[in-house]
Amino acid sequence: MRILRLLALALAVVAADRSLAAQDTAEQQEVRAVVDRMFGAMRAGDSTALRPLFHPSARLQSVSIREGRTMLRGDSIDPFIRAVGTPHEKVWDERISEVEIRVDGPLATAWMNYAFYLGDQFSHCGVNAFHFVRMEGGWQITQITDTRRRECPWSGQAPRP
Repeated sequence: MRILRLLALALAVVAADRSLAAQDTAEQQEVRAVVDRMFGAMRAGDSTALRPLFHPSARLQSVSIREGRTMLRGDSIDPFIRAVGTPHEKVWDERISEVEIRVDGPLATAWMNYAFYLGDQFSHCGVNAFHFVRMEGGWQITQITDTRRRECPWSGQAPRP
């Protein structure tokens, strides 16, 4: 009888854990949808579609190593949004892979590899680290920090989203 109670308790814990995992999966899918809309707007050169994905105080930062020293360069998101909306000859195509999303209440992060192409020509690659906050209207990007380099194992192999 005691074994049956323990077994029932174990099954209840597993069922509750799966329920929570399903909830996290829905939130992760919502965050991923924002990531995909951002890169879609970037490819389309559509700053109007891009702007609402970002919190008004959002920042864009890049980390690089120059002459053996770590450098951090950053700015508000506004210059990036303007640049996306400025007509350019070649499509800005950032191909992502190995996306890992974590959610804790109103905070989320997304970590991914990327390879950036101007049209069909490879430009650079690295890792993106996104931060999100869930506002009344949904998830908004508060910060993107990236690394940039010329050689990455996934460059040229990353699938289009």
